Amino acid sequence: MEIKAIDCDFSVCKVREIDPGYMEQEFCFVWKTDEELSLVCQTEQAPEDCVERDDGWKAFRIQGVLDFSLIGILAPIAQLLADKKIGIFAVSTYNTDYVLVKKENFMPALEALRENGYEIV
Repeated sequence: MEIKAIDCDFSVCKVREIDPGYMEQEFCFVWKTDEELSLVCQTEQAPEDCVERDDGWKAFRIQGVLDFSLIGILAPIAQLLADKKIGIFAVSTYNTDYVLVKKENFMPALEALRENGYEIV
């Protein structure tokens, strides 16, 4: 399975509202629940007026389009990184899954994946 390292820094934000301009960004993940409104975006484009904000994240994605019938794609990655004491923040889209880890864990995470048969591109 191929893993694509994404070459930018991310911030995880809790916000009051989402500016529609965020949809123009290359990467923008938005969730709204009955409890919060969350935004994950590139750090240099994060809003200044966040309710809460956590910087210092890097990301990789599972390459290709994952069919909804596939089972157990993200779980082995999460377990492998948990075994290395690397926490994750996972984001799923219609096509695939993205995994964010803190910046200091990014290279160790990619190395652990490579050592376990994942191809890093």
